[in-house]
Amino acid sequence: VPVPEDAAVGTVVALLSVSDRDSGANGRVRCAVWPAAPFGLVATFAGSYSLVLREALDRERVSEYEVEVRAEDGGAPPLRGSRGVRVPVSDVNDN
Repeated sequence: VPVPEDAAVGTVVALLSVSDRDSGANGRVRCAVWPAAPFGLVATFAGSYSLVLREALDRERVSEYEVEVRAEDGGAPPLRGSRGVRVPVSDVNDN
């Protein structure tokens, strides 16, 4: 679903779930979004994250974002995974 370009900072764009079946440090997962601007990740509870707006959007400048969510567990060596997320931006002020 497109995100309106006038969406407020803090708007939740997507809900994500990340899990690792290991126990202890091997089961702890850290997540990050790349590139970060204009998005960020907020941990909501164990294994769940919200992809949120951290900056205002401008559809005339960027009409669609391709971001990558990266996850890494606490094992040695750490296991890593990633998933792409496409975020289209809808126009609200064109006539």
